Order: sequence, then C-alpha cells, then structure tokens
Amino acid sequence: MVDSTLVFIAAVFALAGLVKGVIGLGLPTISMGLLATVMSPISAAAILLLPSFVTNVWQMVAGPSLGAVIRRLWPMMLAVCLGTWAGLGLMTGASARFGTTLLGVSLVAYAVSGLVALRAPAPGTSERILSTVIGAVTGLITAATGVFVIPVVPWLQAIGLEKEVLVQALGLSFTVSTLALAVNIGAEGGLQVAMASDTIVALVFACGGMWLGQHIRLRLSPAMFRRCFFSGLLLLGLYLIARSVA
Repeated sequence: MVDSTLVFIAAVFALAGLVKGVIGLGLPTISMGLLATVMSPISAAAILLLPSFVTNVWQMVAGPSLGAVIRRLWPMMLAVCLGTWAGLGLMTGASARFGTTLLGVSLVAYAVSGLVALRAPAPGTSERILSTVIGAVTGLITAATGVFVIPVVPWLQAIGLEKEVLVQALGLSFTVSTLALAVNIGAEGGLQVAMASDTIVALVFACGGMWLGQHIRLRLSPAMFRRCFFSGLLLLGLYLIARSVA
C-alpha cells in the first residue's frame, strides 16, 4: 500500500524545490506552510532540515563572491544563530500553539511585501548594526516556525546586492539558519530515526524540483511567476492563521 504521507511529502518538496530553483528561495516557506497542515511544526522542521541544507549549500557555493558575502554578512549570521538558540523551546511545550499563528503571520507579511514590491530603505552607515538586529529577529522567528525568510530576505534585497550575489547571500543565510535550527530541533527531541524515510524522500524530490526549476527559469516570466507565488503564500498564510484561532 502506498504511504499517503510520503506521497504528500514528495509533492510538497517537489513544489518547494521547483519554486526555489526558479526564484532562489521559498523551500522552507512552502514546505513548512504545507506540512504544518498535517503535522506538528517540530516534525515538519525535522523533515525540512536535510533538503534545506543540501539545496542551500548548492545555491551558496554556485555564486561568484562567497568570501566577500561572508565578510559583509558575518555579524548578521552570528545574530541569526544566537537568536535561534535563544528561542529554544518555542516550537514545543506551552508555546507550541502559537507557532502556527506566527507562521501564518510570517507568510502573509512575506507575501504582501512581495506583491507590493516593498523594499526597505538602504541602510547606509548603519548597515552592520541593523543587520545584527535583523539577524536576531530572523533567528527568533526561525526558532518558532522553522521559516527563515522574514525579515532577512527583504533586508538583503534592500542593501543593494547584485542579482547573483543576492542569490548567493540568500543561500548563505538559509544555510546558517538551517544549521542553527538543527541544534534546536535536536535539543527538543525532534530528530527521530523513524523519520529517515520521510527525510530522504523530501531530499530527493526537493533536489529534483530545484533542478527542474533552474531549467525552466529562462522560459517563464519571472514577474508573473512571482505574482502567482506570493498570492499562493498569502492564501496559505491566511488559512493557517484562521485555523490556529478557530
């Protein structure tokens, strides 16, 4: 008999990988959002770790300026780790019921910022200080939801990185966030041998989706795709908020 949960996981990560291949982000956002409709956030995040790590390292090392990106963003990366670890326990215990709500709010905020092409003002000389704050807030949201796009993605778009460097910076940020989150999930008992098959299926389909997404990027209107993508995230976020407060 076909395991319906594995089929669902495969479909989720194929879609999430496809989106990441086309626009450079979206794997944790989509996978956590969809998996949270059928399982706890801590279980969804545990399945996410390996496919997220592999695809983000792939994205990080493929760019042209990794050394320069690390030198510029290391304070923010450190703050991401510290913020994530400071939020240990937010996915479990008494605070767990707030995770789905926060995830929904994060998805809605990210979707709205994408639909209206919202960009933060250039930080100028305050970049290092503001980057550290942005990293810490991102870490706390990561600890609570397993999603690490808010507010770091709009911030990286605001500091003036060129297209390929931006994609590489996103890969670096997501890789660091994934590793920091892995520490939390391990400490909270979320890493289970029984989830190995789910994780392997997720990895295979995420990589396949990402490879396909990279190939269709040249044939698809980025503007139209982004509108559809962010509209879908908006609806998903509203659904999760409504479900958590019902």
